[in-house]
Amino acid sequence: MIRENLRITEEKIQAACSGSERAREDVKLIAVSKTKPVEMLQEAYQCGCRDFGENKVQELVDKYDKLPGDIRWHMIGHLQRNKVKYIIDKVYLIHSVDSLRLAEEISKEAVKKGVCVSVLIEVNTAGEASKFGTTVENAVSLVEEISRLPNILIKGLMTIAPYVENPEENRLYFAMLRQIAVDIIHKNIDNVCMKELSMGMTGDYEAAIMEGATYIRIGTGIFGEREYTSV
Repeated sequence: MIRENLRITEEKIQAACSGSERAREDVKLIAVSKTKPVEMLQEAYQCGCRDFGENKVQELVDKYDKLPGDIRWHMIGHLQRNKVKYIIDKVYLIHSVDSLRLAEEISKEAVKKGVCVSVLIEVNTAGEASKFGTTVENAVSLVEEISRLPNILIKGLMTIAPYVENPEENRLYFAMLRQIAVDIIHKNIDNVCMKELSMGMTGDYEAAIMEGATYIRIGTGIFGEREYTSV
């Protein structure tokens, strides 16, 4: 199942890249493995996946030592400050930095461990009350504040668009994130680059690619529906 799902996903990514005149290598696929057992991750790994995304710190930590060392782990869920220390030297990229206080904690723990942590700033582009992320209005100023902290590198932005029946409806939120990135680039802030835009999930990743996504986060499309009872 996973191999076939990845094949279908790859075809859709290729088509979206072609349709937007983008190179396929500009879009990186994160296999969102939250709630999935190690065996399923191993299967995806054998099919070529190297980027895996987790929502919960404990789950990421539990899987970290059970899987190959060349996996790039992405923290894509809301990160509590008191859990930062457990993953600071394990994650390739933290997608969900949405406040100065969280960034300060990441910086503090990174200094302690002697590592430099790459992060994305999460922006709540749709302004949904149920979602985390800084506001569109505060995104640039938050980037400026975080950029001054030691041992943190801001690599770009992340957003989670609303659940919609028609994925085209989310293109405006993806375009909005891209525009915020452009605004930040023009400011030439030290320790900040806007290379990465993490946006698009199983239901809308093709629209996200059309609007410039460099990371797409696919869970259901690869692993099938989530098994919450297995957590």
